[in-house]
Formats: sequence, C-alpha cells, structure tokens
Amino acid sequence: MIAFSLRLAVSGGREAVARLMMIVAAVAIGVGLLLSTLASVNAIDKANGRQLWMNSGVKSRTETAQVDPLWWYAHGDFYQGKEIFEAEVAPTGPTSPVPPGLSKLPAPGEYYASPALEKLLRDVPAVELGDRFPGRLAGTLGDDALPSPDSLSVVIGRTMDEVKAGPRAGQITTIATTLPAECDNDCYGHGVRGDAMTLILTVVAGALIFPVLIFIGTATRLSAATREQRFAAMRLVGATPGQVSVVSAVESTVASVIGTAVGFGVYAALRPLVATVPFTGDRFFASDLSLTALQALGAALGVPVAAAIAARVALRRVTISPLGVSRRVTPKPPRAWRLIPLVAGLGELGYFVDNRPPTTNGQSAAYLTGFLLVMLGLVIAGPWLTKTAAQGVARRTSRPATLIAVRRLADDPKAGFRSVAGLVLALFVVTTTVSVIGTINANRGSLSGDPEVRKAVVHTPSFDMFRPRTMGAVPESLLASARAVPGFRGLALAHDNPAGIGRDPHDPRPMPPPALVLCSELAQIPVVGHCAPGAAVAAVPFWQFVDLQEASNQEWPTAPVSSQEVAGLPVRLIYATTDGSSAAMEQLRTLFTTAYPTYEARMAADWGSESQKQLQGWRQLANVVLLTTLPIAGCSLAVSVVAGLSDRRRPFAILRLTGAPLRLLQRVIGLESALPLLGVSAISIGTGFAAAAMFLKSQMSYDLVSPGALYYGLTAAGLVASLGIIASTLPLLKRITGPGAARNG
Repeated sequence: MIAFSLRLAVSGGREAVARLMMIVAAVAIGVGLLLSTLASVNAIDKANGRQLWMNSGVKSRTETAQVDPLWWYAHGDFYQGKEIFEAEVAPTGPTSPVPPGLSKLPAPGEYYASPALEKLLRDVPAVELGDRFPGRLAGTLGDDALPSPDSLSVVIGRTMDEVKAGPRAGQITTIATTLPAECDNDCYGHGVRGDAMTLILTVVAGALIFPVLIFIGTATRLSAATREQRFAAMRLVGATPGQVSVVSAVESTVASVIGTAVGFGVYAALRPLVATVPFTGDRFFASDLSLTALQALGAALGVPVAAAIAARVALRRVTISPLGVSRRVTPKPPRAWRLIPLVAGLGELGYFVDNRPPTTNGQSAAYLTGFLLVMLGLVIAGPWLTKTAAQGVARRTSRPATLIAVRRLADDPKAGFRSVAGLVLALFVVTTTVSVIGTINANRGSLSGDPEVRKAVVHTPSFDMFRPRTMGAVPESLLASARAVPGFRGLALAHDNPAGIGRDPHDPRPMPPPALVLCSELAQIPVVGHCAPGAAVAAVPFWQFVDLQEASNQEWPTAPVSSQEVAGLPVRLIYATTDGSSAAMEQLRTLFTTAYPTYEARMAADWGSESQKQLQGWRQLANVVLLTTLPIAGCSLAVSVVAGLSDRRRPFAILRLTGAPLRLLQRVIGLESALPLLGVSAISIGTGFAAAAMFLKSQMSYDLVSPGALYYGLTAAGLVASLGIIASTLPLLKRITGPGAARNG
C-alpha cells in the first residue's frame, strides 16, 4: 500500500509535483528556523560558560591550597562604549593557576589580548587606547576564554605590589568554573541571562513557526477537492478507511521527509548568518551554533510525524464516507465559544499585570503561555470573526459581487479565514514585537545620556559615591596634559568634603555629603550646573557628576569655605568635557587611567552600554521576525487563493456558462479574500497592542509607547502587498473556468 501511495504522490502531473514542492519548501523553512533558534539557545549557554573564568577571586568561591596562589585583580574599562575586561595577575610560584586561553602566565610588562582587542590596538592611536597597557603584547588570548569574537579582554602581567594596589585584589588558587551565588559588582563573567534570552527566543520561535505551520497546512490542502474525489473513488471501489488514510498520510509524509532534510541544509546555510546577528549584543562563534543529538533527532522524526497527522486531519471527511465528498452541505457556522482561547490568553496576560510571578522561571512560563494562547486564540476565533464581519457587511450592501462574496463567507467562514490566517498571525507577532522593543528603547534610550553629557569623561573610584577613596592632589602635569588634548573644553575637580559642608541635616537618606567644587572650574563644565553670582565654592551632589541628564540651569548652593581651603582637600573625581569627538574622549580616558590605574574613567555611553547592547539584540530579533513572517504569510496567502480557485473551478465555470461576467466573478474572489484580511487583521493588530501593553506593564512597569511611522508604513505596505497578491491571482480565473472545466469537473 505504501508503494502504491508513493506512485500516486508523484504521478499526478505538474499539479501534484507543485504541491509536493510547496510542502517541501514550507517544511524546509520551518525546520531551518526551528533548528537555528535551538542552536542560538545552545550558543548562549556556551558563551556564558566560556566567561566564567572572569569571576575568579569572588569571595563566595571556595579555594584550595594545593597550588601556589595567584595574585588577581579583575576590573573593567571601556572603549567607545565597548567594555574591556582586564585581569592583572602576578604568580607566587610555578604552580599558580593559568586562565583559559593561555599556555602560561604573562611576565611583568607583558600582556595577552583577545583578537578583537589586538585589532583595536593596531588600528587606534596609542594615546587613545594602547598606552593603558604598558609593556609589550606577548600573544593572543585564545577563543576558549572569550564568549564572542567581538570580546575585548586582556590578561596583564604585573608585579605583586602592583596587583596588591587594586581595590579588590586578592589571592586565588583556582580559576572559576561556575557562577557564584552572590556577585554584587565583582562578577565580570556573569554572562547573558540565559533564562530571559531563552524566553525571548522561544517566543520568537513560536512567532516564526506559527505562520510556517499555516503555510504547511495551506500547501497540504492544495487541490484538496481533486484529491478528495480521488480518495472517494478509491473508497467506492473497496478501499478501507485505513488504506485511504495511509495514502493521504504518505503523500504529505514524503514531502515532509524531503523538506526536513532540506531544512537541515537551510540551517547549515543560515549558521554563518545567524552567528553575525548580535542577539545578546555580540556575535556568536559559528562553532557555538550547534545542536544536541536529542534536538536533531526530535526535529528529524517529529516534523514528518506531525505532517502525517495534519494530512490525516485535513482529509478526515473521506475516511468517514465515500459519499461525503459529493454530498456537500453548508458547514455548521462557527460559534462564539471560539473567542474563549483568545479571551483566556489576554486574561492571563492581564492577570499578571498585578500578580507577576516572583521567579524568572515562573514569569517565563506565564508570558510564554499567554502569548502562545493568544496566537492560538486568533486562529480559533478567526472563522467566527470572519462570519461576523461578513454578516455585518451583508446588511449594508446591495451590490451583487459583494452579496455573493459575503454570503459565501458566511456559509463557510473557515475556508475564508484559512487563506489569511498566516498574515493575521504575522501582523500580531510584528505588532507585539515592535511595540515591546520600541517601548523599552524609548524608556531606556536615556541611558545614552543627553547630548552634552555624552561629551564628558568622568574619572572616579569605581563610581562608588559612598567609598571614601580619594586621589589626593592631582598633579598639575596631568591637568596640563588634559588641557592640551585636541578637542578639550573644560575640567573641574570634585573635592572631598569630610566636614559635610552643605549637607541637608533633614534628609533621612544615607547620602554622602556633596562635593566641593571651585566656581572657576564649574564654569568650565556648564553641563553640571553653575554657581550663585559672586560665589567662590559650590556644593554639588556627587550623583550629578554621574547623572545622564544635563543640569545647566541648576544653581548649586554656595559652600561657606574659601577657595584655598578647598584646593587643599583631596580630590574624589575628575570631570572633563570635550567637543564630543571620540579621539578627544578616549585620549582623556587614557591619560586619567594611566595616572590612576585603580580608578575608572567612564563616559555617558558606558553606563548604558550593556542595556544598549541588549536593545540592539532585541532590535535584530524584531527585524528577523518582520523580514521572515510577512513573506511567509504572503506566500501562504497566494497559495491559499490559488488553491481555492482550483478547487472551485467547476462552480465558477458553470456560473460563466449561465452568463455571469468574468469581472463579477473576479470581484467575488477578491472580496472573499480581502474582507477577512482587513477585518481580522484590524482585530489582530489591536490584540497585539493590548498584549504588548499588558506585558510591559507587568514585567517592566512601562506604559505602551506607540510605534513610530516606520511600523505603520510597513504594516500598510504589507496589507497593500497582500491585496496585490490577491489581485495577481485573479487572471488565473479566466483560464481555469472555460467550458471544459464545467464538462470535465
């Protein structure tokens, strides 16, 4: 029976071959996307594992005394908003532990840099970056110590006394291989939140796979009427329901097996492209995008089985009765209960606005379930919504083409909605994705700082306002070198305030006393604020120097202390402004870092660098969803419309023979597809906005920000393109509804 089924699958002429190729293409796309998503999740885990060594020295780790200790001082630096991990090391003996990526520890005056950092050191003037690493480049840090080919990391050899001077320096006897339970700010190898990214990628996978599954179902139903008649004839000559089921399943399974094999090829072809997409803010190593044996086996076996089940369900009417095909009656109209899954999904998301689960796993399960339930609900509710829209239009029109179209939709709304289901889901996915990412970007975009703040460089001890470390007296030679940097604009020193001058005695918060700043210097950095007229010293809160919002209109209170007294106080931080050029800011950073290596020089862009990297990755995900779902949905729409024309060629041919003009029939076909497309799409877009708003309010306490003009333009273009696809199929009606179709149908 299987051999016979295989012959039937490929002996139906060009139509059968075209149907098989469509199923192959749909399955290949779905499998390729699914495997790429699974590989991305695996890559995140591998990238996280390769940076665990950066957590060495964190107090919560257990050390062993079996080897010579290694003096270790880990800290961070930045270059143009990109974080640089630096580990300064000094061995105490020949058995001191060696970090991954190295065959030996660097000697004092040597350092090993990652390939990306090596390239920067070659391309960038030394005064902007290279001078921060005195000594010579002894070699390259291996890939097994890097989470990404874009990682900027360096291991620097120092003397013991130099390493001990670091504020968080200590001795270690093992290199970290796990993430400590408590990190505070010491875990430079914290990695990407795998659970959060897994949730995002899983939702994206569902968003991508749903339209693909609909495409598979649409392709499977291509020429369904002809196939049903063939299967009915087989039943009439004695074939059992089981044999007919085998034949229908084999046709789809053959295509699915081929499509799955091609899908693995699609995944292999996509790997280099997926590796370049910075989902986590940085690229993946291509080798990290791999599948487990269980994942590969599950896709290889699961997809063909699912296709066979789908074929069995799609053609189940023939297996009930061989006369079920000829005895066609109006299907039962869809009931309002179809709204229940959609309302339940929105209700679940709404419930978690005020009842967010306390754990990350709980949130992942809640939101993933809610979004998938909404998408499933749109598919289930679509026929009822189509019927309701058709009945509403029927009450308000008297045109023949419109009446025929809406009557057909009201009689069989499932068929009418089926053609646009993929596009409806795509619009929901795109609306939700763009709304969520756009709102996050609007709320967190301020992390980049105001334009004038972005031109400043701040040098302070780890940005801890409560830590009493000071620089002492800043050498005049350093100040002169800073003022000589091309692009320099102004500089001010924030002095320590041990007497608490200017502190509000009624403020219950444990805030440090304000910094004391000479008004002559504060005038050079107006972005921070200004003094009162005639004042010599101002009391400026320390937080203002690290605030991302400019305060040029802020007048700070006068401090009752002389300029000479303030000049004799230790300096807590240096604040310098530039013309905004990267060269000027990085040269100042290098000057300050070289003079005070245990302090950190940062810019406004550095504060939000991690968040901006994450946002960039999410924008990439939005682009992937947008560029993938809409074309797939368009293909599904085209195939569905053609399939509907092919299956109804005989009724349309009879109408033409009885005098119905071709233009009238074309308007009927167009309206049958356009009405559910526009009506249900509007509901889908509104549902997308609602789901996004509830997720944002629950997870981040953000109010929904309307997407920009680009989203509305793309949505309108997508709908216009869909109407164009429908219109492009209408000329086919003339060719397939000739007299021969009525005679031979």
